[in-house]
Amino acid sequence: MPYSLLSRFMFNKNYNAQEAEMNYDLSGFSKTGNHHPAQCGFTLVLIAIKDYFILNEMYGQGFIQQLEHELKEAIASTAHENNDCRHMEAISVGPGQVSFIVPRTNAPADIAYEYKLKAQNGLKRTMFNHTGIGIDLGMGFATLEVGSSMPDATGSLGDGDDPIRFESALDEARRILRTPLDMQGLSIANTYNDILAKSLISTHYQPILDFKSGSILGWEALSRGPEGSSFRSPVILFETAEQFGRLFALERLCRESAIRNAGPLRKGQKLFLNIHPKTMADPEFTPGKTLELMEQAGLVPDDIVFEITERHSVQDFDLFYRTLDHYRSQGFCVAVDDAGAGYAGLTLIAQLQPEYIKLDKLLIDKIHKDPVKRALVETTVTFADKIGSRIIAEGIETKAQTLCLKDIGVHCGQGYFLARPAFPKPELTKECLDIQSVSDISARNITCSLPIGDLAHPPHSVPADYLVADAQEFFKNNSRFSSIIVTDDDIPRGLVMEYHLNRQLSSQYGIALYYRRPIEAVMDATPLTVELDTPVEQAARQAMKREHLKAYDDIIITRKGRLYGIVSVQNLLNAMAKIQVEMAKGTNPLTGLPGNVAIEKEVESRIAQKRKFSIIYADLDNFKVYNDTYGFKNGDGVLKLAADIMSWAARKHAGQEAQVCHIGGDDFVLITAPEPVEKICRSIHRCFGRLINRCYCPEDRARGWIKARGRDGQERNYPLVSISLGVIEICGQCSLMEIGERAAHVKKFAKSRPGNSVAMDRRPPLGSEEAKR
Repeated sequence: MPYSLLSRFMFNKNYNAQEAEMNYDLSGFSKTGNHHPAQCGFTLVLIAIKDYFILNEMYGQGFIQQLEHELKEAIASTAHENNDCRHMEAISVGPGQVSFIVPRTNAPADIAYEYKLKAQNGLKRTMFNHTGIGIDLGMGFATLEVGSSMPDATGSLGDGDDPIRFESALDEARRILRTPLDMQGLSIANTYNDILAKSLISTHYQPILDFKSGSILGWEALSRGPEGSSFRSPVILFETAEQFGRLFALERLCRESAIRNAGPLRKGQKLFLNIHPKTMADPEFTPGKTLELMEQAGLVPDDIVFEITERHSVQDFDLFYRTLDHYRSQGFCVAVDDAGAGYAGLTLIAQLQPEYIKLDKLLIDKIHKDPVKRALVETTVTFADKIGSRIIAEGIETKAQTLCLKDIGVHCGQGYFLARPAFPKPELTKECLDIQSVSDISARNITCSLPIGDLAHPPHSVPADYLVADAQEFFKNNSRFSSIIVTDDDIPRGLVMEYHLNRQLSSQYGIALYYRRPIEAVMDATPLTVELDTPVEQAARQAMKREHLKAYDDIIITRKGRLYGIVSVQNLLNAMAKIQVEMAKGTNPLTGLPGNVAIEKEVESRIAQKRKFSIIYADLDNFKVYNDTYGFKNGDGVLKLAADIMSWAARKHAGQEAQVCHIGGDDFVLITAPEPVEKICRSIHRCFGRLINRCYCPEDRARGWIKARGRDGQERNYPLVSISLGVIEICGQCSLMEIGERAAHVKKFAKSRPGNSVAMDRRPPLGSEEAKR
């Protein structure tokens, strides 16, 4: 009998469903490898929604249909992952029951169990969203032997095969479905116990990017089972651990692997470890073993963040919070994972007061196209800022998502677009690095060479064993101090701001946790520290890139690494305001660009700092003729156009490294590092050459020249305005006069060429040994 007819007979007898008209066709299975019917046969798998009738009554037929649809999708997805590409498509065989056939490449119970777990995980989110609880699926299975002959083109199975065999298989699967599952009876139990016994767990690491600073905040440790097994999937790994009652053992193994293989962390970086809420009740989850591992790996509690997922309910809240407080008192930080996707939502966040809140990837998906998601995330960021937490957006997969999240003000991000999990710790992707440069200070800010050491005030420093109680008393009696520097042999080790200390002590267990402890327990171990000769504007940029809660923390100033002084952000801003007022006197009123004074200070500053740099001298050709013909107002428009184009090109290719100045008239100077010079010149030429045409009337534009009187009074035809660029390079000590002479010479050579042109000085750079000979 053709197998298509067998399937109709078998399923129609039990359940009248539309899917029963679908054909089970075994002809697609190969005669080679594990798919050979005679070698391995097949497994009939039955997956069922246990509470089908209750869910149908409470939530309606539409919800049940959605669950059944997602169940079939989850089965198809698992088949694809397992390379069971030619499995028989799942069909409904009863209320909430789905059956399908796959090659028997493993024990039937193990095959069914893997499909059950992955299907549960696939349905979990829908169940959470509609009911607030998870889902437990039932499973059944049966072997399905076929004859040694392969099916022919019509789907016939050959002699000796009858529909009774298939009906019996489905009956057997239903019998097992009604029987309580004996986990230890599965052969998968031996495999799983072997994984734990032999520590066959590996760890991959995924970076978490600080959007504001562009640096890596930390690394999330992600556990993986043995390569090539079902347990490679963390879903199967951890779901099975709960089924076997081995969750504590697995998490301990994962924790050990994550810490042991993390490698060195840079200063201020964190290692994020996923912790199941139930683990907090594990009597073996004590700091002793973990701290011992951390010490061997060169880590301290402040380097570790425990991620508590919302997707698991917390049964014993009192024990959970008491245990968590204990570990926080050791210095560990806490993150709420999958925020917005689980049991407690804002309630859990309010109770935990975590240092980090990780937004579920569903909130991030298509956020750049969804104003509701954007508004929700914006509100969450504001909320986090107010409670002193930082938001980490998970599941970032595109550039558009990244730009949107940065624009919203999300603090940090994590996802495949930034870097995929890997071992050893991976680098950020090139695409990610290309969009990190964001101007926190306007390109029109004026730079100066004033060293920050000139603003320093005497600090108050204490050793690391200085008590928190004494620090609080000091602040009460010394109102002119807003900070304390923690030092070791005069080398700064940390910073304690009065307002941060008060916030920590005013928390629920603040006094009990910190009051009689050394001050190093509450200090910021990664304060902003700069050398005394650092330019003021550079220190300001660094200060503005800090996280929100540290934006107004004092800046520590050192001299050759040893404590020199302290500067408050307010004093820094006041000094910059005075400098800008003084330097603004030389600002061109038309273009808003700084003038000669700024140029001299910028050049002198770069030479003093021994920085290699280039100067692009720009001059407009035929500008006087244009100005005389079209008038001063239109002439000012051309000057403004040139200024805007040069500023745009500088920002695009050099960022904050570049400074554009307007000497006067139609002369401009652009100071930048040597590397982006060619790109800047090319962008200026292309953009100016295209846009200058709009400054002419249609007739002159079409001709490509205008008739006018030159400086000699003679009337002749003049080309349209063009821009000439002369480039020189400085790499050492030289005078402003030497720079001016060489720049004028190169500019003259550039202007001797018709149209938009650029002349690169091919002589040895000014200040070099070759140039001095």
